[in-house]
Amino acid sequence: MRLFAIRDYRYLFSAQIIALFGTGLTTVALGLLAYDLAGPRAGTVLGTALTVKMVMYVVIAPLAAAYVTRFPRRTLLVLLDTVRAAVVLALPLVTEIWHIYVLIGLLQAASAAFTPTFQAVIPDIVTDESDYTRALSASQVAATMETLLSPVLAAAALAFISFDRLFLGTSAGFLLSALLILPTRIPDARPGAHTRAWDKAAAGIRTFVRTPRLRGVMALNLVVAAAGSIVVVNTVNYVRDELGGSRSDVAWMLAASGGGTLLAALALPRVLDRIAARTVMTTGAAVLTVATIAVVAFSAADLATWTGTALVWTVIGTGMALIITPTGTILRASVAPPEIPGAFAAQFSLSHLAWLITYPIAGRLGTNAGFTLTWSVLAVLAAAGTTGALLLWPRHDGPPAATEPATRLRPAPRTDRSTLTKAA
Repeated sequence: MRLFAIRDYRYLFSAQIIALFGTGLTTVALGLLAYDLAGPRAGTVLGTALTVKMVMYVVIAPLAAAYVTRFPRRTLLVLLDTVRAAVVLALPLVTEIWHIYVLIGLLQAASAAFTPTFQAVIPDIVTDESDYTRALSASQVAATMETLLSPVLAAAALAFISFDRLFLGTSAGFLLSALLILPTRIPDARPGAHTRAWDKAAAGIRTFVRTPRLRGVMALNLVVAAAGSIVVVNTVNYVRDELGGSRSDVAWMLAASGGGTLLAALALPRVLDRIAARTVMTTGAAVLTVATIAVVAFSAADLATWTGTALVWTVIGTGMALIITPTGTILRASVAPPEIPGAFAAQFSLSHLAWLITYPIAGRLGTNAGFTLTWSVLAVLAAAGTTGALLLWPRHDGPPAATEPATRLRPAPRTDRSTLTKAA
């Protein structure tokens, strides 16, 4: 492929793959560490740790995107990878729950700064329009594969090693990512139109507020977070306590959700050629709402089974892919070319803001009130998000109004681009 003939992109893509899988292994290991330290209250610990992550992403990522032009980007990326490697290396040494929160805060602060920096690099290296489109697709496939393969790798590894060794592998992955970034030729960023940090951070938010289809995307973010938090936060306690499973079983159940995501992502390009993105995304929202109602019914009737849980987890993964995969195209088609980076930065923050709402519900309420009530609340949120998307995003989404930016529902050639990359 011509895209991978570009030396700097090849190095950066390899760094992304390694860091993504390292992040995935950390997610599995963190859940097991929380269970070892807190037992039945692992959901509270994990939910709080992930809430800290979301706070860092919502607050730091927009500021990092605003200030990234002031630093050499290659040096910054290498430094942030090194910080992440050091923090992950310290995680298996913790003896108190509050240690987890401090280290996760440091780790995610570095990740929140890494992501917008990495996103801004790709369009400067891949300058050809068709190659850039392929770069977006490759990054999406990599992110999707990580959701499937990281839990599978973790499950296989846990058959031979203790879970704390997963942290060692993750730390080594971040260091290798830094080594791959070092020889790349990354140009320094060009100053943007906005000079103040909050101007840049707020510009994309204003675009979302004034564009009907992007208001629909905001509502869909809540649906994804409501259903996804069940899988991310509650899987460890549900598998260990309700199903009586092992550490490896936790990883395999997470892999079931990733498998649904992968299958949907592979099928979607052909589907989106024939069916409007709004229809696909709202269908995904309906699927997630039904799935959350199903887990409530299973919990209320005390019907915890391996097959039923794996099936619902797979459906949740599928529904999430139906919403997440087309989002980048909608963003690029809904704003004028100079506003594309701000729109992607806004989506990054707004989507994580939705997780910031649902993670504490899944964690703390799940521990204190049980799965049935917790999942009922999340099902209500999923239904509310689905309803909101249907109301906010017009069914016949034609040419934009005069107050909206010039847009088409398919990407147009542009001079300033942002990437759909899910950087670690």
